[in-house]
Amino acid sequence: MNALLAFFSISSNGANQPARATEANTSYLERTLTRSIILFLLAFTSGCEKSTVSVDVHGVNYGGNEFFYSIIDPDTQRPSGVGEHIAPYAGSGITCCFTLPKKWRPGIKVQLFIRHWLPQSPDGSLPKVDRNETVEVPPYIDDKPGELWIIRSAEGAISVVSSIYEPDHPKWPGKIRGWPVPSIEYQREQWEMYRKYEQQGVDMYISLLDDLKRRPEKTTKEAWKSAKEHDPESLKAFAGPDDPQYAAALKIRYEYGLALCRERLENVMRTRP
Repeated sequence: MNALLAFFSISSNGANQPARATEANTSYLERTLTRSIILFLLAFTSGCEKSTVSVDVHGVNYGGNEFFYSIIDPDTQRPSGVGEHIAPYAGSGITCCFTLPKKWRPGIKVQLFIRHWLPQSPDGSLPKVDRNETVEVPPYIDDKPGELWIIRSAEGAISVVSSIYEPDHPKWPGKIRGWPVPSIEYQREQWEMYRKYEQQGVDMYISLLDDLKRRPEKTTKEAWKSAKEHDPESLKAFAGPDDPQYAAALKIRYEYGLALCRERLENVMRTRP
C-alpha cells in the first residue's frame, strides 16, 4: 500500500507528466481522480482484513470417567473431525482447528457432541451416554483470542474457554484452576492394574521353573517348538530340545526373568497410594 500511495503521490505532483502540461483544469482533475482512487483502495483493503482467527483445540477432564468430545460442524450439524477421547483426570493433546472472532463479543457459542460411559454391565458391555451441548465462550483474557479449551468438571458439566494460558497459569480463565489431580480411589485402581501385571510375570516364571523341574522333557520340547517359530536364532548353540545345555539355558533364563519380575513387583508395592 505504501508503494501504491507513493506512486499516486508522484502522479499527483506531476513528476511523470509532460513538462508542458500546465493547464490548471487538467491538473485539478488529475489530483481529484488520484485522491478518489486512493480513498477507494484504502477502504477496499481495510475491508479485506480478516476478523477471525483459527486456533488449536484442547480438552481437560477433571472427572473420574473418560469422555469423548467432538465439535459439531455448523453446516452439517454433525460431529466434525475436531475432537478427542480423554482419560480420567487428564488433559488431551492438540487438535486443529476452531475459528474464533479476533475481538470477543457476547454470544460466541460452540456446539459439542459429548459421550461418556457408564460402569460396566454384568454382560461386560459399557453403556454409553451421548448428548449435544451448546456452550458460550467467556471474554478473552487480555482481549486476545487463544486456544479453545473443552473442559469437563468432576460432575460432568461441560464448559469452554479461549486462552493462551494453560490451567496452571495465574491468568487461566477457567473456573477450575490447575491441572486435574487424580482421586485416591483412581490412583489405587491404576496401581492395582500394575501390581497384577507384575504379579502375573512372577507367577509365570515360577510355573515355568516348576514345569522344568517336574517335566523336563515336555517343557524343553514345548520351549524349543515356540523358539523355533518366534526366535530361531536363539537355538543355534544347541543340538536340539534334548540337549542338556538347552535345559540348563532355559533354567538360567527363567530364573533371571523371575528375579526381574520380583524386583519390579517390589517397586510397585512400595509406591502404593
